[in-house]
Amino acid sequence: MPLQMRAHLILVLVVAGIAAGSEAARAQTVEISPFGGYRVGGSFAEVDGRTVVDDDGGPSVGVVVDVAFGSRLDGLKLEGVFSRERADLRVLGGPLDPPGRVRVEVDQIQLGGIQELADGRVRPFLAGLLGLTRYAVPGDTEVRFGLGVGAGAKFFATRNVGLRLDARSYLTIVDAGGAGVCGGFGCAVSYRANPAFQDLTAGLIIAF
Repeated sequence: MPLQMRAHLILVLVVAGIAAGSEAARAQTVEISPFGGYRVGGSFAEVDGRTVVDDDGGPSVGVVVDVAFGSRLDGLKLEGVFSRERADLRVLGGPLDPPGRVRVEVDQIQLGGIQELADGRVRPFLAGLLGLTRYAVPGDTEVRFGLGVGAGAKFFATRNVGLRLDARSYLTIVDAGGAGVCGGFGCAVSYRANPAFQDLTAGLIIAF
């Protein structure tokens, strides 16, 4: 067989293999991605009557689950996220009290959607979620409403295994109440929102 024809045949086989891999990857309906990473931010919360300040970073671990929603070819999926950080945070007391340190667990538990922007082996995506932020110190736990947005990409090596890279931002509403102003177009309710965390993570995708 001539060298040029052999090269063309190899090229056709490679393209066909990639296409077959892409079709197989699209056929998966559930993806589970355990991950690890690093969380940074400047958050605070009121726990047990004390202000807890997270002005440093720390490692985070968790899991993401994606489930195909509607047509499996449109890239829209339901997503659930659980992420946990354990850190030593500053605790602010009274005006004359020196700040102390306390071991805190900060969990993000959120549910929402993810839109994949491509359907091949490499799939960039955007995500939007809402749920709860949990702060736990020895003897007390506080839960607040939270929002999350994210972006990243999935890299599939085979139809069942891949790598996922995420950058997520979490917004925690630390105070909400009925005080507000009402007019002809409705009422505005006051709340305080705290741009809590930035999560940079990498995880293994297991698809089936």
